Amino acid sequence: MPQMGESIVEGTVLKWLKQVGDAVKRDEPILEISTDKVDAEIPSPQSGMLVEVRIKEGETVEVGTIVAYIDTEPGAVASPVTADEASEPDKPTPSVDVEASALPMSVEERLRTRSTPVVRRIAEEHGVSIGDVPGTGAAGRVTKQDILSYIEDVGSPSRPAPSDVAPDVPSRRLPQAPTPSVGAVPDLWVAFYGEVQHPEFPVREGDVVEPMDKIRQLTAEHMVVAKRIAPHVHSVIEIDFSRIDRIRAQNKVRWEEQGARVSYTAFVAWACSRLLHSYPNVNGTVSGNNVIHRSSVNIGMAVDLDPGLIVPVIHGTDDLSLLGIGKKIIDLATRARSRKLAPNEIQGASFSLTNPGVLGTLVGMPIIPKGTAAILGTGAIEKRPVVVQDPLTGTDAIAIRKRALFSLGYDHRIVDGADAARFLADLKELLEDFPEDA
Repeated sequence: MPQMGESIVEGTVLKWLKQVGDAVKRDEPILEISTDKVDAEIPSPQSGMLVEVRIKEGETVEVGTIVAYIDTEPGAVASPVTADEASEPDKPTPSVDVEASALPMSVEERLRTRSTPVVRRIAEEHGVSIGDVPGTGAAGRVTKQDILSYIEDVGSPSRPAPSDVAPDVPSRRLPQAPTPSVGAVPDLWVAFYGEVQHPEFPVREGDVVEPMDKIRQLTAEHMVVAKRIAPHVHSVIEIDFSRIDRIRAQNKVRWEEQGARVSYTAFVAWACSRLLHSYPNVNGTVSGNNVIHRSSVNIGMAVDLDPGLIVPVIHGTDDLSLLGIGKKIIDLATRARSRKLAPNEIQGASFSLTNPGVLGTLVGMPIIPKGTAAILGTGAIEKRPVVVQDPLTGTDAIAIRKRALFSLGYDHRIVDGADAARFLADLKELLEDFPEDA
């Protein structure tokens, strides 16, 4: 199971495009998988024959799990084995060399095949060697539960053993309350930032109980974890779209001739991409006790799948023109709804936009995606009566203007309220005096 994104730890096999015994070419799609972020066709890493399928359609497994074997030896006589037929899946089929390479692996390579990136990260944090952990997964793989149980039972190597204490040191300590072991605190944070257990409630008469589908389960988990990680604060500002309306009307025919439709969201994305380099913390993220300032502006655009939500990413938004951003938004949204996005198109965001206003919402308070520091929510753009000042006489008057409320959700660990206020003020000024040549 390939790694499809930084935060994705498992995937579901949707469909096998090749059957056992079929010849496959390198980079030819052999199966479809689904994650909480994207559905994708997975290409074959080698040319050869598909000789064993280990994971059946509909099964969900961890990233790094072997899903099938390809015989790369052209002269080998294959004895095809399916997931249903394999009575001993942890043993290689004697009649065929099912490994892609017969070369001996290094110790590091063998350990990597016995674990997932999540397991290796936990082991590294606790100073545990994966080679010492008994694996209960397929082919002796070390699962997440294996490593957590091992740490709980054995403890971190850095924990001093009783024998490490000098025998002649007198014990003159005052009575103390019991304290958790050294390994307990990291265990707590690993669970807090990576595991979600939803409370259960009694079902009343007449209620309908509907199990969550995979996307809804993973969305729920990600939202809970995102709220745990970042202290959320929101600031709101009102923006006039009168000038942008005029620019859209003036250029509508020209843009249509170029096969493009430039939405209000494209204007907002263009403006944000030009401002974020001046606000590195808004375009950054907290990593341990460090702050990462992203070198490029990659804006994630929330797309409603009805039901469900996905956030494709416009990489290098700051290098695109207004027209280029408009085309990119339409392309990504269209392919997101038809589940045709590539894995790299749903990861790497440094800032996000969500548009609840398209459904009439005046203002929203969005959750900041993990790995970023801010998200902008755009409210409904509507005609409203406002007080304006006559530039010649200085007198006030009531006028009708198209306006919207924008909310910026930000991580208060690195973005202060004043920073957010300045960003929103600059965004308001740029949108209300939008350049003609963007």
